[in-house]
Order: sequence, then structure tokens, then C-alpha cells
Amino acid sequence: MKKQFLLIVLFVVSYTYSQSVNDYKAFIVPVKYDFLKGENQYRLNTLTKFNLNKAGFNSFYSNESIPVEFNDRCGLLYVDVVKENSFLTTKLTITMRDCNNKIIFQSAAGKSKEKEYQVAYTEALNEAFQSVYNLQYKYSGQSITKTESGSELEVSKPVSNPVAKIEKPVLNTPKIISKTDATLLYAQPTANGYQLIDSTPKVIMKVFSTSNKGCYIAVKGDIQGVLILKNNEWVFEYYQNDQLWSETVAVKF
Repeated sequence: MKKQFLLIVLFVVSYTYSQSVNDYKAFIVPVKYDFLKGENQYRLNTLTKFNLNKAGFNSFYSNESIPVEFNDRCGLLYVDVVKENSFLTTKLTITMRDCNNKIIFQSAAGKSKEKEYQVAYTEALNEAFQSVYNLQYKYSGQSITKTESGSELEVSKPVSNPVAKIEKPVLNTPKIISKTDATLLYAQPTANGYQLIDSTPKVIMKVFSTSNKGCYIAVKGDIQGVLILKNNEWVFEYYQNDQLWSETVAVKF
């Protein structure tokens, strides 16, 4: 009963937040989170941007040039990932703040009991992003222009022009590059997923189970991404140099 109540509360909160999030057309991801020592440590900032793009958001790093149509800083939301203090459990929460530092959205905490930081942070962040996916974000087409103090100046709506043809802006979206690894890998069960080995045998990739049977958190060397089932094929997707790579992997489970 308590669990059902919490789910209802989460749904209501998410729905309420979504009404505000939809009024913002771009989202800014920092290159470093406060709880980490270096920029993009454990590739969490890359993973954040990857998930935002996958959920339909226009997202940009805080240090990159963005298109002119997104230059109004009060028309943007600023994304952050916060680590909560917890004994033996990694907990991460995603927040989105406006230009006045007001929280517009806060996710449910993603949790992991993994001891290895790389795996724990990845698992917790992906779980926290379930709240973001549940928003089913879609830009409303109107934005509220605010002063730095937070007072509303005007509500702008897209202008309909029956004569002039309005060109859609070209967004800086990552190019998907596909490649195929023909080597057959064999899945050996582990405590929380599988390790994929070749015939040597050599461990090529480690994958960790999620709530979706067709999706695994995947680590290949120092590359972190996801292994997902697409059209009856396993595909390893990851970001490298801000480009999305999609690699077909032959796996025998």
C-alpha cells in the first residue's frame, strides 16, 4: 500500500513538473559535477547528455557554442546531478533549475549498491533518468521571458505566417555512425549481469542488468554505453568525441 502511494505521488509530481519543463526549449549540461573531482569523470556528463537527447531534449554542454535561437538564458534549464549521502548505497538525483536557480524539476533518486564507482554511478544515473523519461517532454511552443529577479515580462508564442515559409532550425545533433563487430561473443552470467567473452577466452565487454530485459549498461574497456536489442540484434551504443556510435555485436546468451 505504501509503495502504491509513493508511485502515485511520484506520478503527480512528475506531471506537475512536466507542465513547466515543456516551456523550455533547451537544456544545459555542466562539464563537471560538484561531487566529482574532474570534468566528465566516469563519463557521467556524457551519459547525462546522451539520455537527455534520447528523451527528446535539446541539450548542450555549458562550454559549447549553441545556436542563436537558444541564446536567451532564461529560456533554458540548467541540469545538475546531485549525490545524496547514503551508507553502502550510491544515490543520484537529477535537478533542472531556471536562470534564477529555482528548481523546476527534480527526479526520484536513482540507486545502486555496486561497489565499483564506474558501475554504481552509471546504474544510479540511468535509474534517476526514468523520472525524466516519464515526463514525455515536448516543447510547448511558448516560452516565458523572465527577468533575472524572476518576474515574468511576457509570454511569447510562435507566430503563424500563412505566406512566408518558416525554416526549421538545424540542431547540432550527433551523427550516428554504425559499424559491425563480426566476432561472436559468449555471455557468461555474473552476479549482476554478464561478461561477454570471445573464443580465447578473453573478456571483451561487461554488461549489467536493468529493469528492461532488452537493455544493459555496458562497459567495454574505458568506453561506457548501453547494449540494447534492436530488430533482433544486439547493438552497443556509446558517445565518443561527442558523436554517437552504434556498433552491432553478435552475442550468444
